[in-house]
Amino acid sequence: MNTLALSRRILFLCNDPGVIEAQLAGGDLSLAEAGTLRDDISTDEMTPQTTGTMYDERLGGIVLIAFKVGERHPIKKDSIKNGGYSVVVGGTRYGKGSSREHSPLAHLYAGIKLIVAESFERIFRQNCDNLGIFTSCDYGLIERIRSGDPISIEELVRDRDALAADLLRNGGLLRYGKNRGFLSAAAGCATTATASGPKTLVEKILERHAVDGAQPLKSGEGGFIRSDWRFSHEYYTGMISHLIHNNFGRPAPLHDKDTILLFEDHLTYAHRSPVHLANNLLPGVRGLSEEHEKFGQEYGIRNHGYLPGFEGSEAICHAMMVERYALPGQVVVGTDSHTPHSGALGCLAFGVGSTDMACSMVSGVVRLTVPESLRIELSGIPPAGVSAKDVVLHLLALPEIKAGRGLGKVFEFVGTAVDNFSTDERTTLTNMVAELGGFTGIVVPDQETRRFLHERRGIDFEIAPWMTSDPGAHYAFTIKVDCSTLSPMVAAPGDPGNGMPLSSLKERPKLDIAYGGSCTAGKREDFDQYHEVLAWAAKNKLRVPEGLELYLQYGTLAVRDYCIERGYLDAFDKVGAEMLMPGCGACAGGGPGASSRADQITVSAINRNFPLRSGPGKVWLASPATVAASAIAGELVSFSELRQRYGA
Repeated sequence: MNTLALSRRILFLCNDPGVIEAQLAGGDLSLAEAGTLRDDISTDEMTPQTTGTMYDERLGGIVLIAFKVGERHPIKKDSIKNGGYSVVVGGTRYGKGSSREHSPLAHLYAGIKLIVAESFERIFRQNCDNLGIFTSCDYGLIERIRSGDPISIEELVRDRDALAADLLRNGGLLRYGKNRGFLSAAAGCATTATASGPKTLVEKILERHAVDGAQPLKSGEGGFIRSDWRFSHEYYTGMISHLIHNNFGRPAPLHDKDTILLFEDHLTYAHRSPVHLANNLLPGVRGLSEEHEKFGQEYGIRNHGYLPGFEGSEAICHAMMVERYALPGQVVVGTDSHTPHSGALGCLAFGVGSTDMACSMVSGVVRLTVPESLRIELSGIPPAGVSAKDVVLHLLALPEIKAGRGLGKVFEFVGTAVDNFSTDERTTLTNMVAELGGFTGIVVPDQETRRFLHERRGIDFEIAPWMTSDPGAHYAFTIKVDCSTLSPMVAAPGDPGNGMPLSSLKERPKLDIAYGGSCTAGKREDFDQYHEVLAWAAKNKLRVPEGLELYLQYGTLAVRDYCIERGYLDAFDKVGAEMLMPGCGACAGGGPGASSRADQITVSAINRNFPLRSGPGKVWLASPATVAASAIAGELVSFSELRQRYGA
């Protein structure tokens, strides 16, 4: 019987920083003695954005250094690696956040072979599978490990789908691929549905992207499908290149390289990032870009890169995918958790880690475990001042979402509110499925989709009859929201799920920074919202108060051009906003808008506010309109409250 070699050292990530420090000092605890476990441990806490310049053994020394309990960070550099741990134990939704493979890789290099948690985020667990790290939701293993009992590999994979189990038996995805030869199986795909009965749009897309000769995958099964588009950005391309060349030689046999795209968008303003400057990270940042650009040049892959002068880029990857590439019915995969952004067009778009992308670039296929679908019925017309961002913050605060019932599932958005949302607003819904814990988000394509593709891309796209979800299709459950009852929302610092109606917040925090931008909030219609508020402020002779900084960052060059054509820049200038060229910037902790001190408070239109993600300060999430209004007021307010305050 093959067993997993484990030491008896187990680190419990609990809600008491003193207990964690006692463990790291040599203490040995039972599960009961550890107390309540921390839920929602994010990848930003495992490996902060600033560690993204590493993709080797150095990661083992920094795993979980941003892990936060209350106001403390009890885990120090090298403490887990030097502690002899082989098992880490957490609560619900372990690995929340980014698709970065750095996080599970840091566990691996720190000596962790098994992670036990009540539940896992989909991308994090898939990345663990790909690296050969075992994960389990069985807390009953803990005392057996402490007693030195052997834990068999077959026991650990018993509840996993057949593919995940095989990957773990083989030591990860790359070893599995070489042993099983699946990389040669990517020639062509099925073009017609083969299963009977009513189906969701995602199920139909999966059938049409099945590898030739393969049976349609069913919910819960693991397998491979053909991808139409694959993309990576500079944080991950170096790691991908390293994996490809180590396993497949150089030059590697990339599959259909014309459908591979590269983007430099995350670190284009790192030279103005306090954290990157203070920690001398710029040489590493430049090294990432050099590896990224070298890979693109070596294989002739399109790279949407830096603008002249190395400040800003052509576009954030997700925005560019919608503006130029993705189409209804396609499969889009990217090395970023917000890849579901493109689902607003009616395609199946999801994020993957570096190992998955390396295999996909060589094979043309991508691994997935087929998810169930949720039906998110958004009825009613949102009141004036309520946007898609407010709807998402409301969804994030729902008990069933906070409890993780949406983990790994497709969020299919339907209803009158969705029908009346523009494509830009729909992308906010699908983009933030990453925060909702889902596999992806999707909107069935309709006349609004056709309008968008014609207006933005000059495409007269005909929606095929199959591009819809059938009546009677199966959904795991349905969430219903009457959007006509909603009001502007905010999410308190620490987690996007800390949502509340702004009107319920009695004490309004004073602000140091306001940031509008990112893939979630750097689109044309987001800038319409910024402008509506700031043009009103300029007309009423109001400006950003002294001591507060307001940054507005375009998502793409096309958004910049749109703002120029619409005459928006005059109002932005009059109120004192600083305009930034396209890039992820503060959202990824890599540019103006990120805090530099722990006492700073930010209101931001980005998608997540995990500890240390956007600097050491505290980040409140809000809609573009609320960010702009709060920047003028100097504290959290909605646009309607701002107008009332100044009698207009």
